[in-house]
Amino acid sequence: MPPVAAMQVAILGFEGDRLRLRAPLDRNVNDKGCAFGGSLASLMTLAGWGVATLHIQAAGMQADVFVADSQVRYLAPLFDDLEAEAHASPESDWHDFLATLSQKGRARTELVARVTLPDGRDAATFRARFVAFRKG
Repeated sequence: MPPVAAMQVAILGFEGDRLRLRAPLDRNVNDKGCAFGGSLASLMTLAGWGVATLHIQAAGMQADVFVADSQVRYLAPLFDDLEAEAHASPESDWHDFLATLSQKGRARTELVARVTLPDGRDAATFRARFVAFRKG
């Protein structure tokens, strides 16, 4: 997608149930010199979409994944590169999500993500419902 290319998003890693993405500040900066709120929201949304897609692929399925709704909280300005990490919310279960997708052809799950400041505090947090529609 052109916005993702413009943001220069890179994958930092997929470990266990967590996907980490990075985008350089100089490509995602606002007029105040800190990370643009739209870039923070986009990076966390992409991380959520990516972790759901990777779990689906690991289960041997293909699906279209969409964000159904989301809530973003902006907690502090970030004057550094953006790093987002996404994973299932504590209330979600990958096994149940994948079983439902396999059986019914569609499923939904709740994911959370965060972008942190260099000191480890949250710059922004994200909670969203994602839906998947199995292909084939």
